[in-house]
Amino acid sequence: MWIFDSYYKGCVELWGRERGLARASIPYPPSFYMHLKDPPAHREMIEALESRYRAEESSFRTIFGVFEGHRVYAGRQVAEKIERQTRFEVELYNVDIRQDQRYMAEHDLFPCGDRDESRFSPDFEVPLSTMELQVQGDPYQTQEITCIDAGRRHLHGPERQVLDDLLELVRSHDPDMVLMPFADTWIPLIVRKAKRYGLEPTISRGGRFKQMSSKSYWSYGQVKHKDGALIPEGRVLIDTAKSFVYAESGLKGVLLAARLTGLSPNLTSRFTPGTLISSYEVFEALRRGIAVPFRKRDVEAVRNICELRACDKGGMIFQPEPGVYERVHQIDFTSLYPSIIVKYNLSPETIEHPELKGFLSTVISSLLSLRIETKRRKKIDPEYKGLDSVLKWMLVTCFGYTGYRNAKFGQIQVHERITEISRELLMQIKQLAEEMKYEVLHGIVDCLWVIGEPISAFKEAVERETSILTEVDSYDWIAFLPMADGAGAYNRYFGRLDTGKMKIRGVAARRGDTPEYVRRMQQELFDCLASARTREGLGRIEPAAREIYRRYLQGLEDADVRELTIRRRVSRLNYSRRCAEASAVKAHLKRGIALAPGMEIGYVVRDAGNWEVETEREASGFDAGYYGKLLEKAWEEAGYVFE
Repeated sequence: MWIFDSYYKGCVELWGRERGLARASIPYPPSFYMHLKDPPAHREMIEALESRYRAEESSFRTIFGVFEGHRVYAGRQVAEKIERQTRFEVELYNVDIRQDQRYMAEHDLFPCGDRDESRFSPDFEVPLSTMELQVQGDPYQTQEITCIDAGRRHLHGPERQVLDDLLELVRSHDPDMVLMPFADTWIPLIVRKAKRYGLEPTISRGGRFKQMSSKSYWSYGQVKHKDGALIPEGRVLIDTAKSFVYAESGLKGVLLAARLTGLSPNLTSRFTPGTLISSYEVFEALRRGIAVPFRKRDVEAVRNICELRACDKGGMIFQPEPGVYERVHQIDFTSLYPSIIVKYNLSPETIEHPELKGFLSTVISSLLSLRIETKRRKKIDPEYKGLDSVLKWMLVTCFGYTGYRNAKFGQIQVHERITEISRELLMQIKQLAEEMKYEVLHGIVDCLWVIGEPISAFKEAVERETSILTEVDSYDWIAFLPMADGAGAYNRYFGRLDTGKMKIRGVAARRGDTPEYVRRMQQELFDCLASARTREGLGRIEPAAREIYRRYLQGLEDADVRELTIRRRVSRLNYSRRCAEASAVKAHLKRGIALAPGMEIGYVVRDAGNWEVETEREASGFDAGYYGKLLEKAWEEAGYVFE
């Protein structure tokens, strides 16, 4: 059966395609493993577990070896009671694993594929029918649903009739997947209104929905927000406007993530890459018969100040000299941190026992090999771009999760060892470049900018010395921008590749909070700069570039106010001082728009002096002086090449 949806509600429920639609309900009682350091001290508790629940003596594998203990046939609530009763002097495993994921792992099944094919193949068929829906209107403000585009059909009229037509259309076409912008906002509203009208919510094949709660959370120093959702049973529903994985990798990327993680596409489309890599590691552990810890027992221990000073603190960066340089090459390691994990056999259990074959390095190796293959194929066939993207993001986050305090298979010493090795590698290839008479301009963790020929000789030498694959971008010219103090910025640069395309990083056109009007001006400037192949050529096009800036500056007064929207992610709802974000939060709350930390908002600055702003949907005017300064800053970035 080609499984496309799975969940647990007393039984493992699987939906798939096998000569038509197939559904299986499989009894599968929850259980977990318990390891006590001193079992006789808890004899009465063990006897109670044996009499009240099914509990049996058992040995089980962990990444640190085989443990003796008990297998208890109960759920998380019992596990948490055991923790409290033993005052946390117990190690529990497989407590918080998704039961459908665990069942598939133990029975050699996986979503979005057949049993006899490889999960790690970039080529797989998708035997699912699809329907695309789009509700007309503002998903956060619309009170009545009167217009819906459903494939080629346009449903419009009174709300009850539109909803009735929609639900009948879904029932008759019976798609396996529904793709819908802002689905996680519209579907709860549609279901609620349908029930009010006495209509059957056919969006769910099983007739019921699973509720995902909204939440705000910290990630890499930022507050982010995940919207709640209603997930239909027996059907894939993807929010094409809000899903990061779908936006980055498309439908095939969502399905590949499901194949790798053992989770349904409903979940992989809504989870972050970090959650996906963690779920992949859990799925691999379960498939290999390795128990997954409930609570981490190898968290960072207390260390004295000398140890903290000696431990590694991050990757290496070489600060560039600001300026414009010609005939520059950028050499990048392919998936450096995952490659280090694999090559140096890094895993929590190998820190003290390097002779062991590490769990983490083994499972990351399969993912890395697949990434290398999709990266090779996408250069020939763009169809593989989405698959490569989801693998890239999963591998990027696998490094961060080695240092995450709650990661199932993470450990801070592994995290520190990875950054230590990465720094040594960057120093190694810098020294190699200088020995080969290449001039080093800049370096950031996993890449180096050099001047010298032939670059192929340096590339071959780096791969020979490090055993890690690399890629090269060659620039006709590149500009490293200065910081406010005149020193070179670490991550703000742009240049013309020898392919004729521009590569830009860290400037206004790349920042998410840049108004579209400003972004468009700077992008037009970069398109103009792309016509120059040399520094001398840049000088010749300066008048044309200045004309672009002048045109946008003069046209600002007549600009569409919607193109001046600034989008920012709010970190809090209460501010101690006046600023644009504080006023924007207040304006949204005043309109009755529910906000939570981590949510993205859009606003237009009406008066920068008093920080008066309007929400993007009600904006009718703007502070031309404020936006003129944003245009000036964007010009100064691109115009740096003329100084």
